[in-house]
Amino acid sequence: MYIESNDPEGAKVYDMIIRQIFQDLVLPPSIDDMKAYVNPNEVCFIIAIKMRKTSQHITLKEVANVDYNAEDDTTVVIIDNENYLPNILKRLWEINGRENVHQPSRYVIHLPGEKNVSDLVVDDPHENLKRRIYDAVFRIVPEGFKIMKDMSEGDIVCIVATDELIKDEWVEKAKGYMVELNTPKTWD
Repeated sequence: MYIESNDPEGAKVYDMIIRQIFQDLVLPPSIDDMKAYVNPNEVCFIIAIKMRKTSQHITLKEVANVDYNAEDDTTVVIIDNENYLPNILKRLWEINGRENVHQPSRYVIHLPGEKNVSDLVVDDPHENLKRRIYDAVFRIVPEGFKIMKDMSEGDIVCIVATDELIKDEWVEKAKGYMVELNTPKTWD
């Protein structure tokens, strides 16, 4: 973790704030590295965070059996792993509408008609982690810095924030941080 600033005391304070927010959100095990730039004179804040690799997403067919009952013209989903039940319901509601998802019992869901939902992603650890990191970033960004540019790519969440117009030099600095975070470390 590296914080660049023209104000050494301010950098120490930001280091403490970032560490505390990461601890509160239980993020340290999920983060490989982080770089930040704080410059009160230019009213600029940049943060780039490299996420650790996560497990693969989970599809419906991995946690449930999906069959079409032609007699009733109903797709029947039988849940094998109830840990994913809230996610399954949420995703099915998003796609089919809440009124078209019927749950006659805890582990059984009926959908009208023949639905191809076996490959539906019901849990994506990468997106879940990214959401938690964005939550942390929005807590870390200084109050009043409402103008933000999201430069995130792949496993890196990167934000440039200010209360003025974003300067090209800040965008270039953020790009530099992203390159550094993506460059494997070599030990001499």
